[in-house]
This record gives sequence, C-alpha cells and structure tokens, in this order.
Amino acid sequence: MPTPKYNIASIPADGIGIEVVAATIKVIEHLAQTLKTFEIEFTHFPWGSDYYKKEGRYLPDDVLDVLRKYDACLFGAVGAPDIPDHISLWGLLLALRGPMQLYANVRPVRPFPGTRVRFAESKPSDIDWVLVRENSEGEYAGQGGRSHLNQPWETATEVAIFTRIGIERIMRFAFETARSRPRKLLTVVTKSNSMRNGMVLWDEIAREVAADYPDVQWDKMLVDAMTVRMVVKPESLDTIVGTNLHMDILSDLAAALAGSIGVAPSSNLDPTRKNPSIFEPVHGSAFDITGKGIANPVATIWSAAEMLRWVGEASAADTLMTALEEVCRKGVLTPDLGGTATTESVATAVCKEIEVIAATK
Repeated sequence: MPTPKYNIASIPADGIGIEVVAATIKVIEHLAQTLKTFEIEFTHFPWGSDYYKKEGRYLPDDVLDVLRKYDACLFGAVGAPDIPDHISLWGLLLALRGPMQLYANVRPVRPFPGTRVRFAESKPSDIDWVLVRENSEGEYAGQGGRSHLNQPWETATEVAIFTRIGIERIMRFAFETARSRPRKLLTVVTKSNSMRNGMVLWDEIAREVAADYPDVQWDKMLVDAMTVRMVVKPESLDTIVGTNLHMDILSDLAAALAGSIGVAPSSNLDPTRKNPSIFEPVHGSAFDITGKGIANPVATIWSAAEMLRWVGEASAADTLMTALEEVCRKGVLTPDLGGTATTESVATAVCKEIEVIAATK
C-alpha cells in the first residue's frame, strides 16, 4: 500500500506568523521523516501585508482555484501596525473563510503543560472543552454600511445574518462533536432574550436538531451568563456552540482561563471536505516581539496536529501532541510562559522528543 502524501498550502502572512509557521513546518517535516507513515509537502504563498503594500490587495484573483488544489492550509497570523485591522482581516482570512464555506471554527481548550488554570479553586481537569464557533455568517456577515459621513447624524449599520441552513449545519456539527466525546454534553450559547429574531431562530433550530441526538445532553445559556459559568463552574461544561461573535469572544476567555492564549489552536473546517480547511493559532501577529525569536510556536504546532488528524493521520497527530506536551512539561518554554527558550529551541526540542517516542514503538 503506497504511503499517503499530503500537499499543504503554507500562508505565514504577518509578524510572528512567519516565525511560528516556519518552526511548525520544521517539526511536521521531521515527524514525517521519522515515522515514515506519511509524506507531506508544503507550498509557500506570500499573501500578507507586505504583499498588500506591493499589489494593493491581499490575495490574487484566482486564490480559490489555487487553494482548492491542496489538502489543507497552515496559516500564521494577519495584521500590521500600519494597516487598519478591518482591511487586513477582511482582505485575507475572512476572504477565504466565507467563499470556501469554512463554517465550523473549532477550538479545543484544556490546560497545557507549562501553563496553569487562572483560579486556585479550579483543577486542570475542570477545563477540557471543545468550542464550536459558527464561522461564516452571524455578526460577521459583512452586511451593512455607512452614510452621512462626517456629519453629526452619521450612521453605521452592522447587520447580523442568520440563515436556517447556516444554523442547522453548525448545530449538527456541534451535536456530532458532543456525541463523539465521553461526556456527550453540549451547551448552546444564545442571546435570544434581547436579540428577538436571529437568535430566536437559533434557539428554535437548536431544539429541532437536538431531537435527532437523544443520547446528547444539552442546555442553553445566555452569553453574558455563560461568561460567569465558565469562570465559576468550568467543570459543568464540555462542548460549547455559539455564533460568530459570541464564540470569538468566549474562546479567548476560555484560552485565558485554561492558562494562555499563546498555546491555543484553532481549525477552520469545511465539514463537507469540498474545500481545504485552514488551521491557525489563535494569537495574533504580535509585532512587538516580531524578529526577536521568542514567539511561542506551541499553538501553531497544536493546530498542525489538528490538521494531521483532519486529513486522516490520527496516530501521527497523537505522537506530535505527546512530544509537544513532554517538551513543555520539561520546562522548554518561551518567555510568555515564564521560560527562556526561543522559537527555534522549542521546535528542536519537539523534534528530538518525536525521535524518542518513535524509538519506543
């Protein structure tokens, strides 16, 4: 049986994204060479803020056709100090998520070696969550506009879009995710007490879909109350689903509660697999530490492990995660986690740990 080979698009983009993607590719290529159970090839694309300054746009016209030739994408971070954030985000990442219908943003959250939960009364085992974010519509649909510019009555509208198909597919994805986990527990985040149209539809479809998953226990939580529950009763949660805006905010809170946003991964998935999914760290481009060699590559390496799992290499993903956790457990940590390691030294340590694990199999 031939060894499977995966072609991955690499989009490091901006700031420390370039550094952590390079470190991650080093680790993944070493993993493939060591295990010899799969092959992987990365193709690099220069799309980012430097490309925008030269070309006047973040992406070429044929970007979707280009990316659809690949099995997945590894993404770094987008954003530059001299470009407004709404231009960079809509010009690059959101320009890919929407057209490719990467409608499920998945963020696993748990305490990682080298980090600690934020509250003394919480145990690390209290936080073991999977957050599912609707990733294609909702509050980030891009609908709205501005009028009467620079007048006292200047008006701006931002229209949240909720469609039956969009809500139902993310609910089914969330229920399936909850069903696949030991606790079979799902919390649906809403704000239907004050958002009386879109979020009421959200609630109604959640109830409809729940009827198809009698083995999954589920409850509903207003987003403001959810912030309290995450802090006060983290052990009561497992899988969580919410809208684009709500989960964008709650997932950062979750990562901070678990120890650090610097180690948080994410996946932008097309569950139909018609388009390549994008895997990226949650942190931003961090220009304040760009070029210093101290960016934490853990979140990107973890994201790459999720990428391997997505394309079918679960065993390799498990090996990578074991190696990554062991390196952090041994104290090879970048300054954001209180250590003195560099981006490169963390990657090198993970490569060595992969060899140790492979030798025992």
